[in-house]
Formats: sequence, structure tokens, C-alpha cells
Amino acid sequence: MRASGILLPVSALPSKYGIGSFSKEAYTFVNQLKRGGQKYWQILPLGPTGYGDSPYQSFSTYAGNPYYIDLETLTEEGLLTKEECEACDFGDNASYVDYEKIYYGRFDILRKAFHRFVPDTDFEEFVKENAFWLEDYSLYMAVKNSQDGASWSEWDSELKRRNPEVMNAKREELSEEIQFVRFQQYEFIKQWTKLKAYANELGIQIIGDIPIYVAFDSADAWANPQLFQFDEACIPLAVAGCPPDAFAATGQLWGNPLYRWEYHEETNFAWWIQRLRYCFKLYDVVRVDHFRGFDEYYAIPYGHKTAEYGAWQKGPGIKLFDAVKKALGEVNIIAEDLGYLTESVLKLVRDTGYPGMKVLQFAFDSREESDYLPHNYNKNCVVYTGTHDNNTVLGWLDEMSPEDKEFAQSYMNNRNTEKEEMPWDFIRLAMASVADLAIIPVQDYLCLGAEARINKPSTLGTNWKWRIRSAELTEEILEKMYNMTKLYGRLS
Repeated sequence: MRASGILLPVSALPSKYGIGSFSKEAYTFVNQLKRGGQKYWQILPLGPTGYGDSPYQSFSTYAGNPYYIDLETLTEEGLLTKEECEACDFGDNASYVDYEKIYYGRFDILRKAFHRFVPDTDFEEFVKENAFWLEDYSLYMAVKNSQDGASWSEWDSELKRRNPEVMNAKREELSEEIQFVRFQQYEFIKQWTKLKAYANELGIQIIGDIPIYVAFDSADAWANPQLFQFDEACIPLAVAGCPPDAFAATGQLWGNPLYRWEYHEETNFAWWIQRLRYCFKLYDVVRVDHFRGFDEYYAIPYGHKTAEYGAWQKGPGIKLFDAVKKALGEVNIIAEDLGYLTESVLKLVRDTGYPGMKVLQFAFDSREESDYLPHNYNKNCVVYTGTHDNNTVLGWLDEMSPEDKEFAQSYMNNRNTEKEEMPWDFIRLAMASVADLAIIPVQDYLCLGAEARINKPSTLGTNWKWRIRSAELTEEILEKMYNMTKLYGRLS
């Protein structure tokens, strides 16, 4: 069935307290999706973030980001006062997240709520049901907080290696902090579950996003070293990244630990199945980032400063997804299959049956024919004007070569379109394509420029900060969105 949706991270929602959250503004956005004829809301990973604020480098593959807990809901529950919330300095720019102020202010006010919280049967049931990840995560964060945020690789050897006696001593010593972490996760999941249910009631499905890799500084890596390519001292043998290309002369050094795939295969991919099973409790559809890594992954020797000297290694391939299908049945996965793709990667995507991704910003290379041009699509794909890693359409147009811009204008026959309105031509191109699903970043509906870019890969300092203002998504835009969605047969 043809459909469409909008890409907007939770962090980019408007709210009173410095960062998007599960607040009334999130419910307003869901209502706007409905009025605009949209069936999907795509978000970015919801996990807690650390240095660099990237949702793709999280302290846990399971935990939720405490920043997204709505403070007004906690006020309604009697855990905070309005005055306490308004007294916090979360920044004064409604268009950008001030992560430093969020970091120093959010946990202080959540701790106030925690001290007034009385655990009940719902809380105890949550802790019990999620013990398979929550116990490791809560202890990890409690220890981490007690050591000024240091990664587990810097902890004492006995704690780093999870000596049972040391672990038990830490659980007793840090029991209150552990309970505080549990409280955060309970409030997160309670609020997110309510918001997702509301969206589903309106016929809107949530597309979640999971990174293929976990962060080295994570509870997952600490608690399960056997899953990764570590030596006996828990030091990575190699780390993840991408080789040099036209966009990065020395490649991309991500630094994530690589999986010990032979172990995963021996366990019939139990960890991956458990991870995906949990994801499908949180989301209706899951986009898996860097899908190529399941076919081949780029391994960079640990300690290298660039990605220039890595090598491609064989991944689990279809065996993983056969195991997933056997355990979970048919699941709604989007394969992020962007970048240089070998025939074996393409075959893997075909064999899984999952839709791949098409990005219009990758289509208009005047030097060669592109698979991203809409006339080359098949139905089983998801088309985007751009992703969270791309510039906005308007910002991208400023970066295009004259030759590529001429090619795009010739392809779309839109030489007379004013530049400020050009994003709508790309939206139309996506909507008119045969792709079953079209996802448009909200910035393109708003015709915003590079100032609204969410992320520029391999850079630090300005990413993940942009936010939409409350009044920007107007009824006029929603009406135009609805009419275009209807015109191209994407209303159910």
C-alpha cells in the first residue's frame, strides 16, 4: 500500500524545556501528521547519548534517553512543581538544543522527582520484565556516574571484568543511584508507550531507527564482552568505520566494537533476536542503519587514527535474518543500504525481502546514471528527499555543481521554480515515484536551508541540535501536504 510520512527526531520537537520530549507538543505533532494525510512518523534512535550527543553512540541498545521524559507529566503526577521546572536553565534558543545546559539541568530535576516517587506494583513489574537489560544498564550508569563519567575501559580491573564480589559490593554501595536509573527508564517507557499508542490510534505508525553497532562506552559492551572482537584485556582488536571515499579522504573512523560473528552464529543469533524483539515493542517499523555491515564489515585495527588501513571482512549474511524470521516471524524492517553496494550486498537485501532506501539527493550526478533516479526504482523501497545525514534540500542546492543542478532541472523540468520553493518539487518527485513509502524530513516541507541541518557526518559541535518552532508547521503547509499526498495515491 502506498503511503508517506515525515522524518523528525524527538529531540527536534518544540517544548518548553530545552529539548523535544514526550510532551503535549509531541501529541500536537501527531495530530498534524494526521491532518497532513501522513501514515508514518520516522524518528532517530531513542537511546541515552554521551559525548557528541549522537543518538548513534548510545550507552545502551535498550535504554531510553532521560532527556525525553516530559517534565509537565511529572508535574501532573505530583513529582515536580511548575516552579521547579521553570527555575531550570535549559537554554533560551527555541531553534537549537543546548546540550550542555540540558546535561547539567535535566538530571538534577529528575532526581527531585525520584526522591518523591513511591515505587508501586507497576514499577516493580517493569523492573522485573526488563531485568535482562535493566540490571546491567542501571549498575553501569551508577558506576559511571560515581566515576565522573569514565568509560568502563578506565575502571578498576576487577570491576571492568565484572568480578562477582566487586559487582555485589557496588550494587549495595550504589543502590540509590541504581534505583534512580531504573526510575528514569520507567518514566521514559511509560510516557513513550502512551505517545506511541496515541499515534497508532490515529493510524500513524512509528519508524524507529537502530544502529547496527553498539558504542564501546556502553552497558552492552561491558556486560557482554563475548559478543565482540575483544582481547583478554577487553581491548578491541579492531573497530568499525568506512574506507576513504570522495566524501572523506581518510575514511570514517567510528570506533565501535565489531561483533564476534562466529559466537553469534553459535548461539543462533540469540542476542540479535532479543534486541529486535524489544525494538518491535517500541516501534512498528525498524530501520536498521548500515545494513551493508551484515554482508561485509570494514575492520580498522584498533589504535589507528584514521580509517585508511582497514579491511573488509565477511559478516553473517542471510543466516542472521533467517534466524530472525524463524524466531519473530515476518517483521517490518527497512534496510539502510546506502553508499557503495557490492552485488553480494544487493543480493542480501533482495533475499531478506526488506525494502531498501532511495535518496533523491544522491540521484543527480551529471556524470553517470544513478540507481537513485526515480525511473530506476522498484516498488519495494522507501524514498527520501534526504536523511538525517544530508543537508536540507535547500541547503543542498547551494552545494550542487552547475552541471548537477542543470541535470536536476532538466530531469524535473522546473527551471522556472523559485529557489525557495524548490524543495516542493523534490517532495513531488518522491511522492510521484513508485516507491511504496515516501519519507520527507520536516525541514523540506518548511523549505529551510542549511541552518536546519541535523547532522554532518564525521564532525562535532553543531550536530543534533536543530528544533522546529511551534508555529512553523502551519495549516497552509499541512493542507498542501495533504493535497499532494492525495494526488499521488498515498492516502489509505
